[in-house]
Amino acid sequence: MKQQIRKGFSKLNKDQKINLTASYFEYPEEAARKLRSFWHNDSDIQKKLDEFSENTISNFLFPYGIAPNFVINGNMYLVPMVIEESSVIAAASSAAKFWSERGGFHAEVISTTKIGQVHFTWEGETEKLRNAMPVIKEKLINETNHITTNMRQRGGGILDIELIDMTDKLENYYQLKASFETIDSMGANFINSCLEEFGMQLKRFLKEDKTFSGKEKDCEIIMAILSNYTPECLVRTYVECNIEEFHDCDRNMNAQQFVRKFEQSVRIAQEDIYRATTHNKGVMNGIDAVVLATGNDFRAIEACAHTYAARNGKYSALTNVSIKDGKFRYELTLPLALGTVGGLTSLHPLARFSLELLNNPDADQLMMIAASAGLANNFSALKSLITKGIQTGHMKMHLYNILNHIGVTGEEKERAVDYFQDKKVSFSNVKKLVANLRRKS
Repeated sequence: MKQQIRKGFSKLNKDQKINLTASYFEYPEEAARKLRSFWHNDSDIQKKLDEFSENTISNFLFPYGIAPNFVINGNMYLVPMVIEESSVIAAASSAAKFWSERGGFHAEVISTTKIGQVHFTWEGETEKLRNAMPVIKEKLINETNHITTNMRQRGGGILDIELIDMTDKLENYYQLKASFETIDSMGANFINSCLEEFGMQLKRFLKEDKTFSGKEKDCEIIMAILSNYTPECLVRTYVECNIEEFHDCDRNMNAQQFVRKFEQSVRIAQEDIYRATTHNKGVMNGIDAVVLATGNDFRAIEACAHTYAARNGKYSALTNVSIKDGKFRYELTLPLALGTVGGLTSLHPLARFSLELLNNPDADQLMMIAASAGLANNFSALKSLITKGIQTGHMKMHLYNILNHIGVTGEEKERAVDYFQDKKVSFSNVKKLVANLRRKS
């Protein structure tokens, strides 16, 4: 059926939306049944899920897995990870076990400042506006007390407000750049509420203050919004051990050769943008999976991480390696604006479960856990790349996906896994094997 523009879709009830969507399929009743089959069997939970987004008609399921044996700052964690990509959780688990026997992950939060901006245009002398900023700043803080009261009681609030002159980039363009501490919440709603109030109060101040006249009394607020780039909301995690402890990582190279090759792989990612992108994707495999499992915004985390990777004018690896005095140290530093209260962290039943599994961490602790998962995944990826290659682990899961796609019995799956231990996995090869097995049986 040819799709047409539909008006009023959002005003339909859920069943009407499902029936309309299903009408585009050859067998509408079957399509509708499939959509309903993924509903949660608890109607209260399903109602919550429906209200997370708009025009909801079903749920899209992702695997929820556990990476055990994570030792972070001396504490043991079972780390929940939500991801559909094969080998990621296996890689995290492998690295976690490896480093648990070598002191674990060492992590620290460097800072937790978040940023928001009011973008506006104004015609006047920049110095005049700059001189008025102490009074404007005081007014903006005072006029947002009703918004910041609860946050201030928890130890957060507005940290600073500064005027940014951008008139050399765009005509008459300025910013109010504000910094915030939001404690254990990600703080998007809090920050945006403050910023919108800043915009209204700035307009009012210019109109009422006698220092300004003529065109100076007016400004146009273009937008008021938080920035997902939070370079001052930083976490660092690292692992270290004696070089000799890599002696059994690969039978074809000794510990010194392994470490040298590992260091070269990191240096390549620091210099080559093509490799850096994939290198950092390996970091974000682990981080995104934890971010999703705890109900945080992985898109904001991704955008911020990649911007940070390009902060020096060239996109580069987020990790760094050092080899000194017989010691190997591998480190990851990046911004992570995470929350453990509010939003989906409280409303999504599995997000709440994840936080309880992690012993109800505060935002700082969750930053350290997520960063450690990122470093673990990246370490395992590099370890595989410089030894047996990345495909060995991927192909096992790829084989399972092909077998599930074909639809095999338990016995057929066992025999296929055994057969392909030392053979190339491809869809045609797997299909041929299954056909042979069925012919013989």
